[in-house]
Amino acid sequence: MRSLAASWWVNSALVLIFCAACAAFTSTAFSQSSAGDQNGSTAQAAPAQNSPQPQETTPQAPPAANQQPISPEPGSGDQGMFVFKKLVEEVVLHATVLDQNRSLVTGLSKGDFSVTENGVVQPITSFRQEDVPVALGVVVDNSGSMRDKRDKVEQAVLNLIRASNPQDQIFVVNFGERPYLDQDFTSNEHLLQAALRQVSFRGSTALYDAVVASDRHLQQASNLPKKVLLVITDGEDNMSVETLQDAAHKLEQANGPVVYAIGLLGSGMQISGRDALQDLASGTGGVAYFPDSLDQVNNITRTIAHDIRMQYRIAYRPTNQNVRPEFKSVKVEARAPGYGTLTVRARSGYYPSEPGQ
Repeated sequence: MRSLAASWWVNSALVLIFCAACAAFTSTAFSQSSAGDQNGSTAQAAPAQNSPQPQETTPQAPPAANQQPISPEPGSGDQGMFVFKKLVEEVVLHATVLDQNRSLVTGLSKGDFSVTENGVVQPITSFRQEDVPVALGVVVDNSGSMRDKRDKVEQAVLNLIRASNPQDQIFVVNFGERPYLDQDFTSNEHLLQAALRQVSFRGSTALYDAVVASDRHLQQASNLPKKVLLVITDGEDNMSVETLQDAAHKLEQANGPVVYAIGLLGSGMQISGRDALQDLASGTGGVAYFPDSLDQVNNITRTIAHDIRMQYRIAYRPTNQNVRPEFKSVKVEARAPGYGTLTVRARSGYYPSEPGQ
């Protein structure tokens, strides 16, 4: 019995010694891990002088589209610090070239064009002329004075759709006192026609609100890089919260839409209404048309469709890296052997996106 009891005491002592050793080992390992975590946190705050050792990392989600990238690039007096770096994005221009007879000129090459920003020549980074799908917003006045015009306007818009790239994505906004998205992006002609027939004929005209809302929808809801707005109205704004200056400013963001406008003069559109449409269109590289009769609208929409499909795409990366949120004036010119004076219609300038946008 004594032998058995002694054996039991010896075994118990061995078990206690083993457990104590395991606890000591575990405590040491956790301390080292904690020290490693603390060292890692310190390394993120201030980069180490020696080359970093490879270590496992948890995959990170990509940044949101509206986030600006950051890169640890030291500047004067801030060595080793993380600094925000605003990447200068490529500015894309859609240019239409006309000869002395106001006919479209095609087949020009990159070397036939020059681009200046604030008077400084910019190197063209990419160039092409090809028919690409566009995101197109059709913005139609739905006020009471349009009652007797809508049938012909509907037909003219459908003719534009039929003459456009079949892969275009188009939405329809009807506006009176408010803008209404009656058909979101689609290439289905029947859906678009049904949206064009959604009429209410209320009295007021919130033109600027409709343009701003449609531009926002273009930017947020479409991934197609080429964007166009077609605005059709017979009057001037008398209801918007937005002003003409607000609307023009928002349209003049870098890579914003090209605006085409049709002002129907049959109801006696005032000069101020004409000037407003001209301002909205010309700054973006588009055109404002003022037909004397509804019978001319069909030809105008076909001309617009042809204009869109035959434009040159010219891109450049601004040479001035110190981007400030002030208006940048842009001028595009073209010269080619065998042609006389060529007129280039393109965006006249833009406001750069501010950091964080």
